[in-house]
Parts: sequence; C-alpha cells; structure tokens
Amino acid sequence: MNDAQGFLTAEELANPPAHILREEAAIEPDPAPTIATKETQIIAIYGKGGIGKSFTLANLSYMMAQQGKKVLLIGCDPKSDTTSLLFGGRACPTIIETSTKKKLAGDQVAIGDVCFKRDGVFAMELGGPEVGRGCGGRGIIHGFELLEKLGFHEWGFDYVLLDFLGDVVCGGFGLPIARDMCQKVIVVGSNDLQSLYVANNVCSAVEYFHKLGGNVGVGGLVINKDDGTGEAQAFAKAAGIPILASIPADDDIRRKSA
Repeated sequence: MNDAQGFLTAEELANPPAHILREEAAIEPDPAPTIATKETQIIAIYGKGGIGKSFTLANLSYMMAQQGKKVLLIGCDPKSDTTSLLFGGRACPTIIETSTKKKLAGDQVAIGDVCFKRDGVFAMELGGPEVGRGCGGRGIIHGFELLEKLGFHEWGFDYVLLDFLGDVVCGGFGLPIARDMCQKVIVVGSNDLQSLYVANNVCSAVEYFHKLGGNVGVGGLVINKDDGTGEAQAFAKAAGIPILASIPADDDIRRKSA
C-alpha cells in the first residue's frame, strides 16, 4: 500500500499483502435479514363415531376465531357433517364432490368452491365416496392431495383443525399421524368402553409412528358427556395423557348440538 496516498498500487491489487487479507477476513459479515414466519398449528381430532368430535371442534374453532385467531376447520369424515353446526345444519359442498363435478366440466377447482366462512371460521369438508362405491380412506388422501395443489400450507392460518374418524386401522384416516401432517392429536372420549377402546387405539398409533421417527404427539383427552363415573379419567392417567376439558352430560347441550 502506498502510505503517502492510502490506497493500493496496481501490483498490490493483483497480489494483496497477507496482512490486508487477514484484516478483511476479520471483518464480521452483516447479519442475514430474518423474516418472522408464522407457524400454523395443525391439530387432528380423533374419537369414536358419535362421541362429539364435531360438536367439540365447532365450539373450539368458534372460540378461537372470537379471540382473533385465523382458523380453518376441515371435516375429514365421509359423513361430511363436521361443519354443519357452524352453518345452521346446512352441509357444505365437499372437496371430493366439487372436484369430480369440475373435472367432468373441464374446469379447475378454486378456493372459493370448497372453502366457506361463518362467524370468523373458515371451513371445508373433504367428503368421501357414496356408500359401497369406494374407499373412504382413499377419498381422504385424494382430498389432501388437492389441498396441496391449492396451496394449503401457504394460507397463513394460525390453527388448522382436522376432524377424523377414530378408526385409524385404515391408512387414509391415519394419514396425519403417519405422515407428520399435524403437530398434535387430541382424542375425544367418554366414560364408556367403546370410546376408550378407540382412544387407546389412537394413542397406540401415535406411539407406533413415534418409534418410527414420527413427531406427532398426543395433546390430551377431551371428555364429552361426562357422567362423573371416572372411567375416562382413569384411562387418561394410565395412558399418561392430560385431560384438556370435561364436558358434562347435559340434555340441553345434547339437543342444541343435534
């Protein structure tokens, strides 16, 4: 470097002195800009048919929306009745049904064709085949494949709630657990043997896939129609899962949710 003028000569530019290189290497790089990203919490709800999953989810999603959260409720049951309580008993057009009609007409499915909003809650039904005409689990897989094409993970929801059948023997209905599509599983049960049998199957499925490297965990048990006999509490204690809520057996609640 030319000390008199304070800059490098042509020769020094071609072959920088070692001390110049060391000084440049010691300069800390500017920190990479970080962009705050919102992670969507995906929660799958399982339980015996008729145990009150849809009732629980309709109220939970409504409560979250009233607290300012952006919530998507997805019915993953071929009965397609998850969202009916939110819409006053009316059924939403299902993704499977809409996809079939659009395909026959040569059209593409758009978000507005399958996603609807009520009281701040976004809702949709995956649907399934007619009775005796196909595999319900395969319908679930097809529905999620279509959601992926629609950009499901880019919609910016705070919570996505999935309502599933408790029978995780079928791979389609066990999809969120097997493929790490959700972070947590919540089980809805009651003080009866059948619902606790299903709850135990769900917990066993989560444990099985966890041993294979899965990351899904059981968030806890919601006790519906709690008559105070304590069987569900005993199951939760034996299974090592927390009780998230206990909804009493009440005829007025039952009539309003029917």
